Amino acid sequence: MKTEGDIAAIRYNLGNRIRLIRGEQNLTQNAFSEMVQINRSYLVDVEHGKRNVSIDNLIKIAKGLGMTLSELFEGVDTTVLDKRMLLTQQLLDEERKRERP
Repeated sequence: MKTEGDIAAIRYNLGNRIRLIRGEQNLTQNAFSEMVQINRSYLVDVEHGKRNVSIDNLIKIAKGLGMTLSELFEGVDTTVLDKRMLLTQQLLDEERKRERP
């Protein structure tokens, strides 16, 4: 089960990854936002994990960084979300076992 905290963490990690890769390529926010045709203030919010980014803009960002969407998401930590889903499933399984006669 996804919680807002998990989603916010993923959004933050993705934004941080975008910022780091952009920086490694020596691209300023201004230059990059112009290159990918995204408003600079929108890019700032994405990089700080404050925006729920559309797939259209993710594609623009990935292409601008010279990578695929899968490459863009590499290293974005989803283990918190994965662990929560696993734990929830285990609890449901245990509850079902107790309900059986």
